[in-house]
Amino acid sequence: MLPVKQFIAFVEQHKLFKPDRKILAAVSGGMDSVLMVHLLRSAGFNFGLAHCNFQLRGDESLRDQEFCHNLAQQLRVPFHTTTFDTVHCAVDEKISIQMAARELRYRWFEQVRQQSGYTVIALAHHQNDAIETILLNLTRGTGIAGLHGILPKNGSLVRPLLFLNREEIQRLVDENSLGYVEDSSNASNKYARNKLRLEVIPGLKELNPALEQTFAKNLEHFRGLETLLELQIAALKKELFVFSDGGIEIPIAGLKKLEPKRLLMYGLLQEFGVNETVVDDLAASLDKHPGRVFETPGYTLVLDRQKLIITPTRQTNMQEIHISENQHEVDYASWKLAVLHDDSPLIVKNNPMAVSVDAALLEYPLTLRPWQDGDRFYPLGMKGSKKLSDFFTTEKVPLPRKKEIPLLINGNGDIIWVGGYRPDERYKVSDKTKKVTIFELFKK
Repeated sequence: MLPVKQFIAFVEQHKLFKPDRKILAAVSGGMDSVLMVHLLRSAGFNFGLAHCNFQLRGDESLRDQEFCHNLAQQLRVPFHTTTFDTVHCAVDEKISIQMAARELRYRWFEQVRQQSGYTVIALAHHQNDAIETILLNLTRGTGIAGLHGILPKNGSLVRPLLFLNREEIQRLVDENSLGYVEDSSNASNKYARNKLRLEVIPGLKELNPALEQTFAKNLEHFRGLETLLELQIAALKKELFVFSDGGIEIPIAGLKKLEPKRLLMYGLLQEFGVNETVVDDLAASLDKHPGRVFETPGYTLVLDRQKLIITPTRQTNMQEIHISENQHEVDYASWKLAVLHDDSPLIVKNNPMAVSVDAALLEYPLTLRPWQDGDRFYPLGMKGSKKLSDFFTTEKVPLPRKKEIPLLINGNGDIIWVGGYRPDERYKVSDKTKKVTIFELFKK
């Protein structure tokens, strides 16, 4: 007899899928996936089979594919199959064959799911797989998330066999005379997971014969701790995150109060691509190094005096462009600059995004470019010059934004206008001005 009631109870307990939904069952032909599809059949669920041929074991791979095809025919369910050149993919992507096979199969499963109207993808992982995953994660280094093992549900992936261990599956397959195929590579200990299964876990079971049951209880504890941490992180985000134009600001004083600091900072910043090394450096820099920059794939984090500023990394073309006298509009990165020539000595007021200058002082071609180290100008209203970096500090301009501010440069190299902030005193409209040129910036 198959444990159909326990199977259905596990599906309902973890809300894996509803009884009326279509399920795509990933089948290798091994005893785990064979038992899963027979349980799906006995429970009356609507499902189809999906099998991948990775072309890694010659005739054995073809045997597995044919077995799964025959199983689908026997059960009278749809059968989906594909063949991958796994070795070629691994070489192209410069990854291991195991990683290539994993990425290929999950990508294809998802394509079949969407194209054929399946709700979820059922995988035949069991309790021993969860133990192996935890041990692998501990060996390589992990946070709390690595201790929860394999989740019963993760997006469209579900694992309805996690209520059984390997010995129980073997017994059920034998008692019910269910045919399956054996993957010869499972007997090799050259793969890390196989080494754990064949050598490490048997030794642990000598210490604790009820290892699977003990780990199952531990998994529940770990998942509870993870949920508790996630709730704490969510509450801290509401308290500390200030959403500004184009980014997020976090008060440094708030980060200093966190305890345990390293764990909570990692939880807060993980979504921005921050790893544990960056968290360590960042935590050590909270009392010093204002202006320090941390780069992650996709984000820039800046310790800017009293706050940590997080902005998406923008792939913008900030190289200089030239403006001729007859141009009336130019595009520059995320900006558009409008140019207006006027015969009256007009002065633009109360609009930081526009400036009027004495046209007689302009030497074409003008240039738009980003800030460079060593730039100086004469801020309007001041007699002397000032380094642009000092001006930005006075104006409390965050470091990421400094790089995005367009500078209007005269043909002689003078800064005419720090776009959106301050024009140069030397180019202001005066009593002697006969004609003005007005420049106005617009965000695209």
